[in-house]
Amino acid sequence: MRKIVDIRPLKRELRAKYRKIRENMDPAQKKEFDEAIFKRMVASPFYQDARTLLCYVSTPIEVDTIGLIQHAFSEKKTVAVPKCLDRSGKMAFYAIQSINELKEDTFGLLEPDPSVHACVSDFSGALCILPAFAFDTEGYRIGFGKGYYDRFLQRFNGVKVGICYPSCIANKLPHGRYDVPADYVVTPKYILTIKKQEDHENG
Repeated sequence: MRKIVDIRPLKRELRAKYRKIRENMDPAQKKEFDEAIFKRMVASPFYQDARTLLCYVSTPIEVDTIGLIQHAFSEKKTVAVPKCLDRSGKMAFYAIQSINELKEDTFGLLEPDPSVHACVSDFSGALCILPAFAFDTEGYRIGFGKGYYDRFLQRFNGVKVGICYPSCIANKLPHGRYDVPADYVVTPKYILTIKKQEDHENG
């Protein structure tokens, strides 16, 4: 009988490790990386082909997504950002027209207002940007530990993209049987392709 290993303690350690790397990053270096990731992202066929961008609103230690969201607006894409609806891991995406429409929650995170913004349920032609402290070469990630994206990705069939700094790319990260990898990971210097675009088109 196969022994079940609890990988949660290891994930917690890695989360702390990569958080520290992010927090100690030189601001000028971070800005340079953010700009390079942005340029690679908007030039990629998977971004250009997407009709809808599902994107988290970045915090200071994350790869900047504000520029990407603004670019998607200029390209007339539908832009939807996430809101955590309860403590059980339920999350939904809401369409916005401007960053200025978002409100700060109790943790200072910018979120949409479900009473004002329309919930997006049609994910055809959608690209989802995955938040994470780190990614590995197979597309698996160390997320923030709440499980919201893990649950969402179980029902999302669109393109999944990680954006990541070089110091936060690992050869192999621990992952469970229900973890869903990214299809692409965009770094300042290259795009790691885990699942080719034609694979999406064929199934």
